[in-house]
Amino acid sequence: MAPQNGTKSKRVQPRLIVVSAPSGAGKTTLCKMLLQEYPSVTLSISATTRPKRPNEVDGRDYLFLSMEQFEHMREAGEFAEWAQVHKNLYGTPKKNIDNALSNGKHVLFDIDIQGAESLRKLYPDRVLLVFIHPPSMGELEKRLKDRSSDSSEAIETRLQNAYDELEWSRSFDYQIVNDDLDRAYQELKRIFLRECQ
Repeated sequence: MAPQNGTKSKRVQPRLIVVSAPSGAGKTTLCKMLLQEYPSVTLSISATTRPKRPNEVDGRDYLFLSMEQFEHMREAGEFAEWAQVHKNLYGTPKKNIDNALSNGKHVLFDIDIQGAESLRKLYPDRVLLVFIHPPSMGELEKRLKDRSSDSSEAIETRLQNAYDELEWSRSFDYQIVNDDLDRAYQELKRIFLRECQ
């Protein structure tokens, strides 16, 4: 059935929405908010070799793998992208992306900048890159310490990596400063509606 106004309906090709940020900037929280509001979006579950945090569930938050399992998948070419981040390996299984796209779903990625760039190269016409900035490096350090899940050495590594990530963010399609969670989410939502609906 044709639309009432006589124009052809525009079928939006499913997109890969990549949200990257330094650890502690709020990307995971913002991604969860978008997923709750839009059933047309599914989360890409990354595989990782890092230890599971107390509140995380295997298969929901990450696919927690041993180093041997990860290496086997990598050698078999099962990852669309993979990277070493903070001394751990992370990767995105190709089959999860392909299944979601073939079902007409937009795929949301909560991944680092290395993964974002790899996906842009693999899916240049489908990738939308969004970078979440912390309000300041001081606030980022406070957030990392407040979540109490990392050692002081890990926090220092994450802060050092954040400077590099902020430099890379210039190549992203959109930038959001997360100085207020509700405002940052409204901005992410506007980007999603503009690009994916």
